[in-house]
Amino acid sequence: MKKIDLGKSGLKTAPVVLGGNVFGWNVDEAASFEILDRFLEMGFNTIDTANSYSHWVPGNEGGESERIIGNWMKSRGNRSQVTIITKVGSAKGGPRPNVSEKHILEEAEKSLKRLQIEQIDLYLTHNDHEDTPVEETLGAYEKLISQGKVKYIGASNMSPERLKESLEASEKNGLPRYQVLQPEYNLYDREGYEKQYELICQQYQLGVIPYYALASGFLTGKYRSEADFGKSAARGGAMKNYLNPRGLKILDALDKVAKKYEVSQAGVALSWLLHQPSITAPIASATKTSHFTAFEEAARLELDQEDIDLLSEASSY
Repeated sequence: MKKIDLGKSGLKTAPVVLGGNVFGWNVDEAASFEILDRFLEMGFNTIDTANSYSHWVPGNEGGESERIIGNWMKSRGNRSQVTIITKVGSAKGGPRPNVSEKHILEEAEKSLKRLQIEQIDLYLTHNDHEDTPVEETLGAYEKLISQGKVKYIGASNMSPERLKESLEASEKNGLPRYQVLQPEYNLYDREGYEKQYELICQQYQLGVIPYYALASGFLTGKYRSEADFGKSAARGGAMKNYLNPRGLKILDALDKVAKKYEVSQAGVALSWLLHQPSITAPIASATKTSHFTAFEEAARLELDQEDIDLLSEASSY
C-alpha cells in the first residue's frame, strides 16, 4: 500500500490512520488484537492513541488504549512495522488541560511504559492550555527528543493563534517544531479547519491527520432518522447534531457517489478527505474488522472532479 509523507517529519503513513480511542472502551483486548492484526495485514501502519483513552469509561483512569496496543505489539513482535502516535495534555476528566514541562515529562514515561516501547514516533499536544508559555511546552519536547524518547511532535486541539505562535517560537529559538496537526475535519465539519487552520498548515508544510473523519459515524450513512440512533449506544446520541437538512443533503451526495463506484458511503467520505490538497490521512476507528472495507476503499478510490464538486457543494457552509 502506498505511504504518504507525514509533513516534513520523515515519517510515512498509509492513507488512513487507525483511531485507538475505542480500545478499552467498547472493544476489549481480545477484539482489539483481532482488529489490530487485520489492520496491519491489510498494509496500514499508523495507530493513533492518547494517554487519556479511555478515562471516560467507569472504572478506567486513562491509558487503557495505550496498554492494549503495547500488549499487542509485544505479543506480535511487530514494533518496527507500526507508527505510533500518542498524545499528552488532556484534562482526563480534571479541571483543565496540562501542557507544563513537568507534566509532559512525567506522562511521556508512563506512555512509554504502557506502550512497552523505547520511542514514541509522533507525540502530540492533545489539548493546549494558554497559561503555559509555548516555549515551556516545546522545551519539554526538546528534552524528550534529545533523550531519544520521542521522534517528532505535533498538535491537536490548539487555537490557530497558539499554533502559529508555537511554530514561530520553534523557528526563533531553535526548538522542536510541530510537524503534524490533528484537527476536527470531515465533510460535515469543514468551516473551522478551512477558515482557521488550512493556510497555516500549508504555509508551514504540516501533515494533517483529521479526527472525527466520519463525523462520529454519521457519514457512514447508517443514521437516517432518530429511529437509527439506537444502532450505537456509544455514538447514536451525537447524531442529532448532524440530522438536519444539510446533513441529509450530504448523505444524498454520498449515496450517489457510493453507488457510482459500488463502494460504501464511509469509503467515499474518507476518500473526499484524501482528495483535499492539505490533508495527509484521516483518522477513523473500527470496532470490527469489517469496518476496514471503507479504509481499503478510501485508499484506492480515485474520485473525479465531478464527484469532488458534488460532495463539496452538498457540504458547503
